Amino acid sequence: MKYVIGIDLGTSAVKTILVDESGTICAEASKSYPLFHERAGWSEQNPDDWVQGTIEALKEMMSEAGVPAENVTGISYSGQMHGLVLVDEQQEVLRRAILWNDTRTTQQCEEMTAALGEQMLSITRNRVLEGFTLPKIRWVQQNEPELFQKAALFLLPKDYVRLKMTGQAHMDYSDAAGTLLLDVAEKKWSEAICEAFEIPLSLCPPLVESTAQTGTLLPEIAEQTGLRAETPVFAGGADNACGAIGAGILTSGKTMCSIGTSGVILAHEEDSTRDFAGKVHFFNHGKENAFYTMGVTLSAGHSLQWFKETFAEKETFEEMLEEVGSIPAGSGGLLYTPYLVGERTPHADSVIRASFIGIDGSHTRSHFARAVMEGITFSLNESIELFRNEGKRVDTVISIGGGAKNDVWLQMQADIFNTEVVKLQNEQGPAMGAAMIAAAGSGMFESLEQCASLFIKEGERFSPDKERAKRYKELFSIYQTVYDQTKSINQQLQSFRV
Repeated sequence: MKYVIGIDLGTSAVKTILVDESGTICAEASKSYPLFHERAGWSEQNPDDWVQGTIEALKEMMSEAGVPAENVTGISYSGQMHGLVLVDEQQEVLRRAILWNDTRTTQQCEEMTAALGEQMLSITRNRVLEGFTLPKIRWVQQNEPELFQKAALFLLPKDYVRLKMTGQAHMDYSDAAGTLLLDVAEKKWSEAICEAFEIPLSLCPPLVESTAQTGTLLPEIAEQTGLRAETPVFAGGADNACGAIGAGILTSGKTMCSIGTSGVILAHEEDSTRDFAGKVHFFNHGKENAFYTMGVTLSAGHSLQWFKETFAEKETFEEMLEEVGSIPAGSGGLLYTPYLVGERTPHADSVIRASFIGIDGSHTRSHFARAVMEGITFSLNESIELFRNEGKRVDTVISIGGGAKNDVWLQMQADIFNTEVVKLQNEQGPAMGAAMIAAAGSGMFESLEQCASLFIKEGERFSPDKERAKRYKELFSIYQTVYDQTKSINQQLQSFRV
């Protein structure tokens, strides 16, 4: 029996899975690492914590599986997007990584938009936002110039881990598309953007396809993990691209809803000329010569995690949500907007903050919990509405992540999206996508589509209820007014935040 390994480098933990050639997960392991918030809006991690966590997870998984190392035919990666890692000539990290959810770069974004906004949009297909990598590079240039002078290469999180495991530096197109430095249609680093912002092209790593082999394991890594040094390593992809692959979003007409820390609505695209004018993200896919459109809710699962830690710290999620199913759609007139750390789609706003609207004395904690779930789903529905308004069909949504673990939430998605929602039998998200990239890259399958036909199995389906869908449509219209009504209030409150 042959096996592949998928590594998913998340914001809170790294997860590894061992998958056999039938798509069965034979073993898995996970290791967490710290997150640093030294100032308001800052979010950083130590890249070497990712490396150590990955090595420990692989070692634990291989020990548990008892699979001969020579039967592992490939390893690949999924990784949190946009995070900036700077390394010197010796490939040593120069500072903590600045992560995707770091919002310190508002000034840089404004300056860059003023200098090159529409040209950048035409090249990168995405507007300049705090989450992307280029504004982080500019922040380091302007605030840590001596450190920047030592930088030989910039990498994204998973690419740094792969560098330390293979000694080779590369970046795949799906992750590079989230840097604001890639010419998305031409699949090359943009000389115009690099020149405009004084970034040497040598700082940009070599570009490869997600399924390209990028080396083998260094002997010391092989020894520490229980794998062979000859094990082929493949580039992998951005977490959203890998999540899409792991959900089978490889052909037009399929849409994915992924609820993790952030939330994503993602649809497959094959036309490189498709232009959403920056209303949603447009990135290269992990599938060669394919693309995907994507809307993002920054605080999706994060909103529910915050609610639990604040109001139900000693309970499990299941206990906290036990009564939510008995609360009618609309939560008794209680609305929640999930803007805990700002928002991405459709409101690119780092200042806006979350609100509960319509609180009265009859509301219980279960009303609030359901309102949080509904608010997250309303935010995701804004992306679906943008897709539909641009002529894309959204007939079926594959739901993965935390939102697929609760049947009440799955039914809520079907009612709010007003479409059929499907959950997968054995959903592993981006980790499975990474394993599938390794399987296709190693020749276990001829293509990602062939791999998906065996690895991905659809499970229960949830159809919209006409009455609830109608009620939610009315409530969604009200929800859409809250942003404009609270925007100026939040701007005034900004100076009071710690």
